[in-house]
Amino acid sequence: MRADVSGVFARKRKRRVAAGRRTGFACVVCLSLLATNHARADDVQADKPSTASPDSASETDSQKSYWIPAAEILGFQFLLNQFDRNFIGDEYKSNWSTIKHNLGTSWRTDSDSFTINQLGHPYQGSMYYGFARSAGLNYWESLGYTTVGSAVWEIAGEATPPSLNDQITTSIGGSFLGEALYRMSNLVLDESHMPAFWRELGAAVISPPTGLNRLAFGSRFDDIFSSHDPVYYARMSLGASAVTDNRTGTSTKLDKTEGIAEVSLDYGLPGKPGYTYDRPFDYFTFKATVSTANGFENLMTRGLLIGTNYEAGNSYRGIWGLFGSYDYIDPQTFRVASTAVSIGTTAQWWLGKAIALQGSALAGAGYASVGTVNSSAENDNHYGVAPQALIAARLIFGNRASVDITSREYFVGHLGGAGSDARDNIIRTDAAITARIHRQHALAVRYTLSQRDSDSARLGDMIQRTATIGLFYTYLGNDGFGAVDWRDGNTRW
Repeated sequence: MRADVSGVFARKRKRRVAAGRRTGFACVVCLSLLATNHARADDVQADKPSTASPDSASETDSQKSYWIPAAEILGFQFLLNQFDRNFIGDEYKSNWSTIKHNLGTSWRTDSDSFTINQLGHPYQGSMYYGFARSAGLNYWESLGYTTVGSAVWEIAGEATPPSLNDQITTSIGGSFLGEALYRMSNLVLDESHMPAFWRELGAAVISPPTGLNRLAFGSRFDDIFSSHDPVYYARMSLGASAVTDNRTGTSTKLDKTEGIAEVSLDYGLPGKPGYTYDRPFDYFTFKATVSTANGFENLMTRGLLIGTNYEAGNSYRGIWGLFGSYDYIDPQTFRVASTAVSIGTTAQWWLGKAIALQGSALAGAGYASVGTVNSSAENDNHYGVAPQALIAARLIFGNRASVDITSREYFVGHLGGAGSDARDNIIRTDAAITARIHRQHALAVRYTLSQRDSDSARLGDMIQRTATIGLFYTYLGNDGFGAVDWRDGNTRW
């Protein structure tokens, strides 16, 4: 899209972003259904293996449709283009002339707003993906539809030259986000003790394409996806945080306090007897955070694309392989987004009768974008290939408490880059102590550190840092903290 959008179009675009933030609040509220229903992490025993059989290829092939999602994606793009060209700006007034021009021009990196490129486009891609996935297609087939759908939009949905960064975030990031949303919508649908109306509504808000296909085609696609009854740990948090340390750099605005709502989910935790990791995202994590200060503060998911489980003795279970991740992090002063693949592992180790350690370690690379929020500089958005790593640990003390720490690091350099000439090193660390008060009700104290060390010829060496501490009410998905117990009675210490 064009960088020289007129002021009136810019104001309309801001209203569109604000509407997206309101939608984000609604999505977080709906995702909390996963936390307020009974989860099953602490109830898994060695004598309760997964009984769900793998999906039958012959059955799914006879029920799935390739034509329905193709028509839905094109219909969705037509309606979105009509809205954009009438209410957003001229850059969406595509025609045969602009299509022919885009087919013959080179792909470039555009300079749209960070929120549209790194949040709007992945969500748009998740819609393409959801149309295909909820029509019975598997992950890889749905990824193909998302990739083609994104290319069609870049060439025919916009009058400006096609954007390489949009293609990456829409297709790949959209598939990672879309699969997580699709599986979470199915978790809501599986909650048989909930009224049917609320199950259908909740699933539709989480994954609108799933809701549309269920409304349009009834039970046609019901039997295509089998979750295989994963162990999952869901929780919802509400609270407030205050800034304890900050260096704003070129950012001109910082709210010292903010209200926060957050939903987190760990799906397919390792250790359940009989549960396999044959399909992409049979294990994944998801976190969505909304804030009174900046709308969507975090949207992150990572899942196992290709891998397998392993074990060591009777006290250790894990999975390892190739993971895909999509991260959007906006801690007021700066923001970073990344679509990446990594090699890594997730595991659980029983340290004692009721003490367990869960952890993840990943290292890989992705395509990332970095920028300053409310910057006094003209444009310091920076795109490029980004090596990155993640370390996470959760120490669980039975049903009483847990200590969590997660640290991410991104290095965004010049390789494949565009925008500013900066080199950015970004660290994001979250630490929390959560104590159960009564049944599923808990209190948590959380510390968050976000730091960006940037070096560029135009802005020089700049450090932006925000540290916050907050108090949160947390509703746990079960009476515990996500430990999976596969041990038999004779070996529980």
